[in-house]
Order: sequence, then structure tokens, then C-alpha cells
Amino acid sequence: MSRAAAARPAPAGRRPGRPRRPDIEERVLAAVRELVDGGEPVTVNAVVAHSGASRAAVYRRWESLTHLVAAALDHGRAPVPIDPDLPTREAVLGAYLDALQAPDRHLEDRVRLRLRLGLADRALQRVIWRSHVARRRVPLAEALRRGIARGEVRPDVDVEAAIDTMNGLFYYQIVVRGAPSDDPGTRVRCAAALDLIWRGIAA
Repeated sequence: MSRAAAARPAPAGRRPGRPRRPDIEERVLAAVRELVDGGEPVTVNAVVAHSGASRAAVYRRWESLTHLVAAALDHGRAPVPIDPDLPTREAVLGAYLDALQAPDRHLEDRVRLRLRLGLADRALQRVIWRSHVARRRVPLAEALRRGIARGEVRPDVDVEAAIDTMNGLFYYQIVVRGAPSDDPGTRVRCAAALDLIWRGIAA
């Protein structure tokens, strides 16, 4: 091979090296969760030992240990689906209440852990927000903006502030009150609070 050919960059959209294996990612994320759940320090050496993945494989997938821990803590969470064909109130409030109807207790425990670790580590908190939480809010923001365009939501509503307010009431129930998310009383309080918020933003 000529020197020119050897120096030629890889085609756009394709990174050099072996293709990624999803099973390695799952093993690494599971290893991090085991370490965190066990109260053990999360180091690259510990992750490699628990997952069987190489250090190179870890660094190819995550730019830092903080990003890896953030991904592990948020694993399994996905954006709330919002039906664009429903009236905005029904779509948005229904999505929140549906999440209470069939909660994942294991996921709830993970949220508590993520909050605790994030409060103790600002860098981790920022990565969780930018890489995971902010992205999950996109469907809700789009739904509220559709509501504004349809005349169902006040045009002066701050969409991000509205989402903060609705999300905040659930965090308060789970984190401050310590109320189980599947408790009937929790659902009643959340439904009443969502109704109050909606009356404040409805056109």
C-alpha cells in the first residue's frame, strides 16, 4: 500500500477499527450499575474487571468515566411518547398519569440513586442533564408548542418552565414526600397539581 493510500482518511460516517458490539455496551453498563448499587468506587479498572471488556472498548464508547456513569444511571429510560393527534391537554397530562399507572419500581430506585449521586457530583449532574434528561423532554416541548400553534396553550407560555413545573411535582412526591408512585393518593395529588398547572397555561 502506498503512503498516500495509507494516509487517506476513512469514508465519512465510518470510523476506523472494528464495528461496535452492542453486547459489550450492555455488559459495561451492567457492570457500572452493579458497582454503584454495591457502593463500590467506579473506576475503569473495576469496570473492566466486572464486565470483561477491554479498556480500549470502554474508551471507544464513552468519552469519560463521568459520561459512562451517567449512561448507566439513565439506562432504560426513554422519552414519554406523546400522541400528536390528541388534544394537547389529554396528550400531555395523560402521558404523565399513564407513567404513574404502571410504574417501574426498579427504575424509580435508579432515579433516587441518580439524584443522590448527581447532587454529590456537579460534573455528573451536568452530563446527565445534557446527555439524557434534556433529550427526554423534547417530545413534551414539541407537544406544548403544538398546543400553542393550535390555540390550546397560551402563546406567552415558557415551555421549558412549564415542563420544569410538571416534572417537579413528581420529584417532590417521590423524593421529598417519599410517596410510592403507584400509591392511589400520589396519583390523586399529581392529577390535581397537573390540573392546576394546566389551568395556568391553557389558552
